[in-house]
Amino acid sequence: MDSTQERTFCKWLNTKLEANGYPPMHSLVQDLSDGVRLIQLMLACCAGDTSLGRYNKNPRMRVQKAENVNKALEFIRQRGIKLTNIGPEDIIDGNLKLILGMIWTLVLRFTIADISEEGLSAKEGLLLWAQRKTAPYKEVNVQDFSISWSDGLALCALIHCHRPELLDYDKLDKSDRHGNTRLAFQVAADHLDVPQLLEVEDLCDSTRPDERSVMTYIASYFHAFSTMDQAETVSRRVEKFAELMQSVWTSKNDYERRARALLHALSEVQKKWSTSCFTGSYTDAKEQSATFTAYKHTTKRTWVTERQDVTTLLGNIQTKLRTYGLREYIPPVGLALLDLDDAWSDLLQSEAKRSRAINAQIRQIKESLRKEFADLANDFSQRLHAISLELSGIAGPLETQQDQVKEIQTRLPTLSEALTRVAKAEQDCVVANVEENDYTVFTCQDLEFELGLVAQSLTKKISFIDNQIVSRNMTNLTPAQLEQFESTFRYFDRDETNTLSLTETSAALASQGLVYSDEDMTYIYDQLLQDYGAVTFEAFINLLVDITEDQTSPEQLRESFRGIAGNKPFVTELDLRVAQLPVSAVDYLSEVIPSTNNEVGEPEYDYETWLQDVFA
Repeated sequence: MDSTQERTFCKWLNTKLEANGYPPMHSLVQDLSDGVRLIQLMLACCAGDTSLGRYNKNPRMRVQKAENVNKALEFIRQRGIKLTNIGPEDIIDGNLKLILGMIWTLVLRFTIADISEEGLSAKEGLLLWAQRKTAPYKEVNVQDFSISWSDGLALCALIHCHRPELLDYDKLDKSDRHGNTRLAFQVAADHLDVPQLLEVEDLCDSTRPDERSVMTYIASYFHAFSTMDQAETVSRRVEKFAELMQSVWTSKNDYERRARALLHALSEVQKKWSTSCFTGSYTDAKEQSATFTAYKHTTKRTWVTERQDVTTLLGNIQTKLRTYGLREYIPPVGLALLDLDDAWSDLLQSEAKRSRAINAQIRQIKESLRKEFADLANDFSQRLHAISLELSGIAGPLETQQDQVKEIQTRLPTLSEALTRVAKAEQDCVVANVEENDYTVFTCQDLEFELGLVAQSLTKKISFIDNQIVSRNMTNLTPAQLEQFESTFRYFDRDETNTLSLTETSAALASQGLVYSDEDMTYIYDQLLQDYGAVTFEAFINLLVDITEDQTSPEQLRESFRGIAGNKPFVTELDLRVAQLPVSAVDYLSEVIPSTNNEVGEPEYDYETWLQDVFA
């Protein structure tokens, strides 16, 4: 056991000496006896401490050696290290047991004492550290610094836990004690700078491996990994700080880019509004209004969100900087939150101005449309009224009146064109949602109706004058006959075209007691069309004249009515229908012949009196 400790402690001392440029030792008993190596060890362990002063580097006499050893031991005690039962002579004389005890005390002081794990220190802390690191490995059960390390698996587990790339723990032959231990020693020496303080046999072939030797070796693992952890901690710290600064830098750039883009967008839309012009049409104004509304529902809402996000981003940057005690970020000139707030305030003012301009334009256009329609409608109504007055004031010879009416009639196409313009103006008002108009009481339908009445009046006036000219030229008819024939013609001219159709001609003749077969009626009608081009009032009068001169006398007509009435002095509607007169003729006669009601309320028509009035 002492040989293992001697070999292990000697290697431990050499790690300290060689690290400071001193030559290695080969024997604790021989190399420590002059005190030089012990002083060098103290200088190595307490680098920078010059309190040892001068010493004899090549002592030859025992007193010189004793002086060196005593100086070293005193230095050790001044460091608060308690040495028991050992003096200079023990080291000079090579008392191995006491020397090993002193070295162990130094190992504890300079290698193990500073180990700490969850409040435990030295041996307990080192053991807890080893247990925690190897806990995930089911084949490893660290309970001490002896037998628990005899198969090499605990050492491999420590290495794999910290540096899994150095060995594949899962592929280890768990039964190969020597191979696993040798592998751990080799990997630790080559990659972790952990000197091989033990031999494979010290662990694998010993009934109970030396606890102090194992602790010394395991402590080297702790310090190696601790140094590694510290290096990783330093690297992580620098890496974390670099990541922080990069994150802040990225966030700053992002903030500045987005703030600049937002400010530019706000500025551009205001420039666009300031240079926007209206064409004066309602369609243009409404399109600009719709575009403005769409902007508020889409683009502006995007900007509202972006403004909030940019503000939050800047707040996050400042919070992150304050968290790590870094200098506050000051945005470039023109990109501060105050600049964003000012730009946003300007946008809101521009929006209000834009909204007022659009609404004012729409109101102005609506008012213009009202006035335009009113002017056209009122002017059209006045022109119609003037024609009506002119038409009612026509006088003089019939031919002169006829010329005047026809001249007025030539103005109708111009009025139709004017009405088209009125209709367009009204449609413009409909498109612009103009529902009320205080400048006029007319609608296009009103004016269209009145124009129709004027056109109808002109047509009737022309027909009346034409008929009057025909009547004036009929010298062979009495006034009563002319009146009767004219009223008959007007009655059956239902469409007021001043002409009669075949059916209307047949009914008109029947009302005068002149009933023909369909064949004869068609022949008469075709003859009239051939002679006059249509059954006009003149054609109808001439036909009646021809018929009444050749066939019918007042007496003959009375006889005809007596035949229909069955020799009664009156005729009933039933008598007329039984005689198979056309319905229109029956209706006409029922309207023009005077009548009285009998006791049952049925009308009795006095044809005698009517005929007397007609032929008087």
